Amino acid sequence: MAAPRRVGTEKSATRLAILDATERMMIDDGYAAVSTRKVAAAVALTPALVHYYFPTTDDLLLAVYRRAAARNFERVTEALASPRPLHALWALAIAAPTVLAAEFMALANHRKTIAAEIAHNIERSRQLHAEAFSRALAAGTAGIDRDAAAGLGFLMAGASRALLMEQGIGIRAGHREACALIEAWLQRVEAPTPAAPTPRKPRRRIRA
Repeated sequence: MAAPRRVGTEKSATRLAILDATERMMIDDGYAAVSTRKVAAAVALTPALVHYYFPTTDDLLLAVYRRAAARNFERVTEALASPRPLHALWALAIAAPTVLAAEFMALANHRKTIAAEIAHNIERSRQLHAEAFSRALAAGTAGIDRDAAAGLGFLMAGASRALLMEQGIGIRAGHREACALIEAWLQRVEAPTPAAPTPRKPRRRIRA
């Protein structure tokens, strides 16, 4: 059996430069513009050296996606740790960059490995959203069944995705109103964090 092909280390500066260049190329010119030759030229390397780190173009694109997904997962984790996780998740969802995500969704139609990776990450993210809704519904008085948590997480994620996709092509109609509805709904599900009580000043004793 042939020995496995050696690939460059994960933290290599050269590898990171290749990933950065590929990501910029996808954002600026679209995924179809990515090729080993173009990426190599962008970072002043030989195509052979790019192949040393990423034997195939699919390997390169998958690594770019995984890095972007890891960054997003870190932000989601931070949002979940905030005092109002549902509000933090919504703010994160409508502020997320969309060009790279849109390119990967388009690429998934042509690359099964990318499609499988995206599906895995969306399922993972959706589970986190469902758990956050479940906790909020258990603690609140929204009058919503806890069993609806997964569906509510899906609706919030889908709404944010639709807003961002439309904004990407210049559509704004109804967006402000939709955001107001969702934020009012979140206010029902996740009550405001109670303000910390103001410490009472000690009473001064009056000497006789």
